[in-house]
Amino acid sequence: MKRWIALLAVFVLVLAACTGDDDTAGDDGGATTTAGGGTETTAATETTAPGDGGESTTTVAQVADESLIETVTANGVLKCGTRDALPGFAVLDESGEHVGFDSDFCRVIAAAVLGDAEAVEHIDLETADRFTALQSGQIDVLVRNTTWTASRDGGEGATFMQPNFYDGQGMMVSADSGFASVSDMDGVIVCVAKGTTTEGNAAAEATRLGLNWEVRAFDDPNLIQEAFLAGQCDGWSSDVSQLVAVRSVYPDGPDALTILPEVFSKEPLAPAVRDGDTAWAQAVNWAILATIQAEEFGITSANVDDVLASSEDINILRFLGAEFETDSGTTVLDPGLGLPTDFAYQIVKQVGNYGEIFERHLAPLGLERGVNALWFDGGLLYAPPYR
Repeated sequence: MKRWIALLAVFVLVLAACTGDDDTAGDDGGATTTAGGGTETTAATETTAPGDGGESTTTVAQVADESLIETVTANGVLKCGTRDALPGFAVLDESGEHVGFDSDFCRVIAAAVLGDAEAVEHIDLETADRFTALQSGQIDVLVRNTTWTASRDGGEGATFMQPNFYDGQGMMVSADSGFASVSDMDGVIVCVAKGTTTEGNAAAEATRLGLNWEVRAFDDPNLIQEAFLAGQCDGWSSDVSQLVAVRSVYPDGPDALTILPEVFSKEPLAPAVRDGDTAWAQAVNWAILATIQAEEFGITSANVDDVLASSEDINILRFLGAEFETDSGTTVLDPGLGLPTDFAYQIVKQVGNYGEIFERHLAPLGLERGVNALWFDGGLLYAPPYR
């Protein structure tokens, strides 16, 4: 019996030693992976500040069991992946500031999370780099006219939010081309951007219509314009919103181009965050939804303070983070989204509601609300109840 007890004790000690080696971080304290293929986490990195005393400072990165909402809040800035050359959606103005519909939705998220719409680092990304930047943590959120598709949702490590613009693919041709419809375009060269849903959609549409198209894909949209100007493309296919934007600044003038009437795909353009962070996804999603709900309530950047001071509508008071009366007394709604209770107020006050953002950036291009109108005006925009 004593020998068996001794052997058992040795076995326990050996087992404990082996177990202690599991899940040990590398020498640099970097990434670790949980047993069973869990979420990869990265520790905060410390650097020694120059100067007397050698005090250390910490750059906050996402760590185990921490949501990105906590990291963004600690850093005091939102890293938003966008672009700098699509009129109406995201361009650099003369002062170097990002201006546009997508740029403002970066500000919407910053206003919601940080209370400061200008606390944004706009990071310009090429089309091919969008999801790599999101997966690697280079950006906190992607707001760059990106279509929500099943394969991207399932294969790019991305979680898509409420679409902020419903679009569809169309075709643009020279005004003197003689084409009045996509179905007229047989034996033509159609130019598209590489690495987008546009490329596959164009090929599929040609097959559906029984047309012979050569689909040429370009890495850079600017190269499409050069090819089009040189007569190397009979058609230019992209999301209708992009075609409208490009047409508005075309070197030969907008009248030199015609956008054909057919729309042959669904392109819901939506912000995206990395998979696996529910709290961050909820915060970003409700920031977008708040712009829609504010328009439904008729709350604008110009009247939000008056509404807040005078409204007796409990739904509006809850939405703006104000006090309201219940049977148990005065309270403020905190739905547990990890956002300040006045996040919707900050969004509307600093950036505006959805309609204001649309009118500021997209209406001047000639884009109409259409399916991007509120649900009771015949559109698709609809926010869940905020209660």
